[in-house]
Amino acid sequence: MTEAEKLDAGLEYDFWDAEVDGRKHHALEGCQKLNAIPMQHAEEREAVIRELFSAVGANPVVLPVFNCDSGRNIRVGENFLANYNVTILDIAPVTIGDYVMIGPNTLITTVNHPLSPMGRRKHLGIAKPVRIGNDVWIGGNVTILPGVTIGNNVVIAAGAVVTKGIPDNCIVGGVPAKVIREIENDIPE
Repeated sequence: MTEAEKLDAGLEYDFWDAEVDGRKHHALEGCQKLNAIPMQHAEEREAVIRELFSAVGANPVVLPVFNCDSGRNIRVGENFLANYNVTILDIAPVTIGDYVMIGPNTLITTVNHPLSPMGRRKHLGIAKPVRIGNDVWIGGNVTILPGVTIGNNVVIAAGAVVTKGIPDNCIVGGVPAKVIREIENDIPE
């Protein structure tokens, strides 16, 4: 298997491989373009978001400075908001539902590295997708780690580090993030 095929299969891969590294060019160009457009030019910004991400619902807002690894692995629903300084390391898919707000300085990452120093010297990475449901509010300075699934109607407190799946209808916080309490979902079905 090539290193890119290993990455796509969810296996360890060499992140210095030319084909794997080449996937970042789309993101580098798209992020630079997006971050250079003034906020007052909302239509132009939306067009670039639609070029950068693989799927975008109605009314996307991504504030500067935004960074990602691929862009092509990001899917967002309707009324998506990424506040200032959000980074999505989407070497694997990141799927985000409708009505999701991401606070400033948040990191969503799909890539991890071995605990072994020899594995890190070999430039090994392993990627796992991240899924975020509908009606999620992610506070500022949150980190969401690879392989995490976040349910619907979830509030993640500022500064939390989300290391495992989060059920529907709750508030989570802390390091590592834990359920603080359940909340009502008042959206009619």
